Amino acid sequence: MKLSEIYRTCIEVGMQADPRPAEELERVLTDARVAFDKLDDDDKPFYDTERLTNPYADTRIANGDPDLEVRGLLTGVDMETAEVLLADRLREKGEPIDLIFAHHPEGPGFANLDQVMYMQADLWHAQGVGLGVGDSLIATRASEIRRKLSPYNHYRAIQAAEMLGFATLSCHTPADNNVQTFVQRFLDTEKPATLSAIVKALRTIPEYEHAAKKGYGPEIVSGTGSHRPGRIVVDMTGGTEGPTEALDRLSAAGVGTLVGMHYSEEHKKRAEELHLNLVLAGHISSDTLGMNLVLDRIESKGVKVYCTSGIVRVPRL
Repeated sequence: MKLSEIYRTCIEVGMQADPRPAEELERVLTDARVAFDKLDDDDKPFYDTERLTNPYADTRIANGDPDLEVRGLLTGVDMETAEVLLADRLREKGEPIDLIFAHHPEGPGFANLDQVMYMQADLWHAQGVGLGVGDSLIATRASEIRRKLSPYNHYRAIQAAEMLGFATLSCHTPADNNVQTFVQRFLDTEKPATLSAIVKALRTIPEYEHAAKKGYGPEIVSGTGSHRPGRIVVDMTGGTEGPTEALDRLSAAGVGTLVGMHYSEEHKKRAEELHLNLVLAGHISSDTLGMNLVLDRIESKGVKVYCTSGIVRVPRL
């Protein structure tokens, strides 16, 4: 596959699994086009024109010729300079690796991670939270995340890859959309009767089974194993954790249990105060599941896949 084809595949797979309605995705793209058209000519060179066709600001080709024919890729949850050097060493040993394929964004995707967080308001709205409330809550949190990420060295690994002749691509929200949709459908079908049953059901999914055997599998963060879960909502996409205030709104809307990748101590404490159940599915294992669902579409086209940095390949095609 060409690098551009892999990139477009990530976007297409992400949009197909996006929990938002198709018209909302089109609105996001339309708003980007309107914003671009309104810019002065001297401001347009600084606008990320990928936003005109790609609703996921954390999924980008950071370097590389879009027409590059990719024979093989090295993928992982975090692809830093060490993993770039690993790719170079593997290539020295004869492995046909042309692309560093990261889950967690690097370069432009990392710098603009806050932009994808606004979709969380739509996810909360689907559970009964007002859109105005959701937009207000996530705007404050997204601004906080942007300031937090601003001092980071966003292009460190990208420059290392460029010097060694690798293309780089990050696939964040599209993979997270896939794990979100997959796990929600799975739990909707399984209908676990208790929190303990949720954990046991998750452990039947290979990625979570592997993590559990390694010691970082699914667990209950807030609530007791024998408690009934009520309405179960999977909370896996939207950039990173939302504000703790969202827990109040979700609880008031009738959500009984959230199943997510990770929750801070502040989230745990607030959930306990609200008697809202939290089940930690696992961060790296959830990222792995989401990436595996994307990789199915790439590997099936003949691209050789090498896994590191937390990913264990589980093909489903």
